[in-house]
Amino acid sequence: MQRLNGKTCLITGAARGIGEAIAQAFIAEGAQVYVTDIDEEAGRQTARDLGAEFMKLDVASEANWFTIAKAVPALDVLVNNAGITGFENGAINHNPEHASLAHWRAVHAVNTDGTFLGCRYGIAAMRGRPSGSIINISSRSGMVGIPAAAAYAASKAAIRNHSKTVALYCAQNGLNIRCNSIHPAAILTPMWEPLLGDGPDREARMKAFVADTPMQRFGTPEEVAALAVLLASDEAAYITGSELTIDGGLLAGSAATLG
Repeated sequence: MQRLNGKTCLITGAARGIGEAIAQAFIAEGAQVYVTDIDEEAGRQTARDLGAEFMKLDVASEANWFTIAKAVPALDVLVNNAGITGFENGAINHNPEHASLAHWRAVHAVNTDGTFLGCRYGIAAMRGRPSGSIINISSRSGMVGIPAAAAYAASKAAIRNHSKTVALYCAQNGLNIRCNSIHPAAILTPMWEPLLGDGPDREARMKAFVADTPMQRFGTPEEVAALAVLLASDEAAYITGSELTIDGGLLAGSAATLG
């Protein structure tokens, strides 16, 4: 039997990358999937390719979430995946000393506010269902400091903590709604392409970026999607308030031998 058969699922930021991979995996497991994204053209194309439904969604907009709630009032699984790094339009200062308040707030509007609004919608949409699963995509950066990306790291840490708050709230109120966070490290998605390039030194650049990763490679969106499938399924019925890292061993500790 397909693991998500009969479940209605909504994924934010699903036009590409990890969100697209999760949508594809959910559909393969029998779910009805709503692909949402702020990029309407790419989102519609992804939905067509996967056989899903598309809805435009700016996760930082409360009005957009109200529209989603009217269109999809009942839900079994929500993946809050949409997020930005703050470097989408080029290199800018995002360190604690020189980051502007406007740039700080722009990252938090999408990552922190977007996840809060998504969780609020998800709880309401899952109240009448036999069970529900909210999956928040955080980051390895939400568990350690990132000097050059202060807003991103802080926003992902906020997602980590808010996931636990949502899990506890639902449990204390007798709601069979689970909430967990996934913390990927270097996952090879389109966001890496400007850094890697397509020249003869691409392979060397890739190795440099994962030099401190014990497994010495990038992860794949499909590997993150496999973890999301588990959390979305009834197999994870006793998992809530948990944080799951998928980082090739990066946060396990030093790989150095004693000597």
